[in-house]
Amino acid sequence: MIIRLLLSFCLLLVAAVPAVATCPVNYKGEIIANAGSGNFAPYYIASNNYGILTQPKSTLARGAAWKEMETGERFSYGFGIDIIGGYASSTPYLRYSESTLSFYPVKRHPAYLWLQQLYGEVKYRCLFISAGLKETGSALLDNRLSSGDITWSANARPMPGLRAGFHGFENIPFTNGWVQINGEFFFGKPTDNDWLEERYNYYNSFITTGRWINYKRVYFRTKPSKPLSLTIGMQAAAQFGGTQATYSDGVCNKTEKASASIKDFFQMIIPGKDDDYWSGNHLGSWDVVFRYRFKNDDEVKLYMQSPWEDGSGIGKLNGFDGLWGIEYRKAGNGLISGAVIEYLDFTNQSGPLHWDPVDNSGSTIANQATGADSYYNNYFYNGYAYYGMSQGTPFLMSPLYNLDGYMRYIDTRVRGFHAAAEGRLTDCLEYRVMASYRISYGDSYVPRLKKARDMSWMIEAQWHPSSIPGMTLKGQVAMDRGNMYGDNFGALLSLSYRGIFKFK
Repeated sequence: MIIRLLLSFCLLLVAAVPAVATCPVNYKGEIIANAGSGNFAPYYIASNNYGILTQPKSTLARGAAWKEMETGERFSYGFGIDIIGGYASSTPYLRYSESTLSFYPVKRHPAYLWLQQLYGEVKYRCLFISAGLKETGSALLDNRLSSGDITWSANARPMPGLRAGFHGFENIPFTNGWVQINGEFFFGKPTDNDWLEERYNYYNSFITTGRWINYKRVYFRTKPSKPLSLTIGMQAAAQFGGTQATYSDGVCNKTEKASASIKDFFQMIIPGKDDDYWSGNHLGSWDVVFRYRFKNDDEVKLYMQSPWEDGSGIGKLNGFDGLWGIEYRKAGNGLISGAVIEYLDFTNQSGPLHWDPVDNSGSTIANQATGADSYYNNYFYNGYAYYGMSQGTPFLMSPLYNLDGYMRYIDTRVRGFHAAAEGRLTDCLEYRVMASYRISYGDSYVPRLKKARDMSWMIEAQWHPSSIPGMTLKGQVAMDRGNMYGDNFGALLSLSYRGIFKFK
């Protein structure tokens, strides 16, 4: 009911606002086609693309219209609608048959038509509220070049929900502009129950449907007009509610429903103590960014994101686990207008499982355990993913790729490198290149017997013909090699046109 109300509100806003709009409304049409070998599209074609394209062969049409909020106005509004439809090839997932006591492949593919975005938003002064589905990536990292935000990336589809917070960074009173704050709060309702039910193996582990999502963040930034600026803060996400069905040898032996009461919603905002701390699946990251601006306005950033699953990670007892990166951004266009180099390590995970000795002082029975963090996994939920794609960094292989129908992360202890660059070769021709290498040791609880490896790369070119302003022809070639994502090779071609509707 809540989702229907949100979508109804967005449809009314999208339909009604253009009639009285005094600002331009953007529109975009696009045709996308990709083809290749393997069970999935190559890593860099699929990742950090809001879950749009995952299959090795697809032909899609996309149409969107949107109005952006005006940052300089005290009151402003925005809205958007984005629809995608077409054909995508199927991928076989294993399913267990209780009648034959054997597994058989079930071919699955994305829907032929889906709503990618539908939202309405309002801003007053520095505050905003948004309802519906809207693509939102990292607030700090470059969504085009980075490997992806650890907590909230551009990797998965947007989900319907309510989002509110500061519209950008705002000066904190009495600091004379030396300290700014940015924060955001989100409650969302995932709509991928059917996706999970169609791809689960119904043999072992569990499947959880009907969950809720909460996300929040707060960042503090020193004066951005100075050459050197520091941004520091935390992100936190949680899954709660839902119904879990546990299977053993193909038989459902337990069904458990998690609470999603008003009290639980408030606990997501302000977690409780004692026995309340375990309500839901909580995770997040500490984020730090140092930015230096040169006299010619070129910028260099040093940044770090440190993941946490419980108190051990919050206390940074997980060693060097996290994303460590450097980014260069040129003030204008150039042969290299932006570049990143990142090192990612998720192998410490706060060490092996250990009990908190002070949780029950004087007792030999402890009821709090830390360590063995198994990032993104949880005892009740099918991993921190949406439509099979990681909501955090795609560098940890998403459940989508588990052809055995196991709907959790199997590679959480991973380390590797990622590098990317983009620039302009001519006035009409742009490029982007990305490459990565990673090694996986499996998971804290189910380690791999032998290390798994993956090497991925992608080359992209975009041509903007000067004779047809607004048109873009994009081509991508990408490849994966290794025993994580498999050996995939593919190419993508898209043609898009963007323009502006003007209403009086």
